[in-house]
Amino acid sequence: MKKRFFVTGTNTDAGKTYVTVGLLKAAQRAGARALGLKPVAAGAEWREGVLRNDDGLRIHAANSVKLPYEQVNPVVLEEAIAPHIAASHEGRLVTASRLQGYIQGALLTPHDFALVEGAGGWRVPLNDRELLSDVAKSLHFPVILVVDMRLGCLNHAILTAEAIVADGLTIAGWIANSGQDRMPCFEENVATLSSLFLAPLLGVLPWSQDEKEAESVFDALYSTL
Repeated sequence: MKKRFFVTGTNTDAGKTYVTVGLLKAAQRAGARALGLKPVAAGAEWREGVLRNDDGLRIHAANSVKLPYEQVNPVVLEEAIAPHIAASHEGRLVTASRLQGYIQGALLTPHDFALVEGAGGWRVPLNDRELLSDVAKSLHFPVILVVDMRLGCLNHAILTAEAIVADGLTIAGWIANSGQDRMPCFEENVATLSSLFLAPLLGVLPWSQDEKEAESVFDALYSTL
């Protein structure tokens, strides 16, 4: 049975790609055919004549199911700004249906475990009428919510969780991602969110850990999905 999830965060740089790559590698260690996608990314550099996004490259490298980069990250926008604005500056129109088509096409490749990573937070605009959450709704995958544990995260996390549920989707679980400067009352904030969320806490990610410790954490996270 295939396991497929949409990965979102409370904000930009919440740790979505770190979680996506960690889970993809954990799936590989468990013997699963793992496939990660980053359908739209804003913020890229020209490399050998083509635009490449760092997050897209990291996900592409972590996949055990090998696809061309263009299928892993089909929409690459150069400016590191809101996707709909970056697309407008390039004279492009990004639509939910087009992104859905790219994703569904890539998911035709045989796999056991798939992650589709969003951009920014849940309500990121794609154009004047559509949001990235519309893509998640069309896929109807359970959602993994990455919470950036910093001052203000309670409001961001609660509102994001409410929006996901209001869109008719299931939250598979949430992950507490600690920043470099551990927030005051870290444990109390995690406990608060745990008491308010119906979804389970999948795990807590410390900022500093060696590779083996990180693998152990993600192996445990993967086993809960």
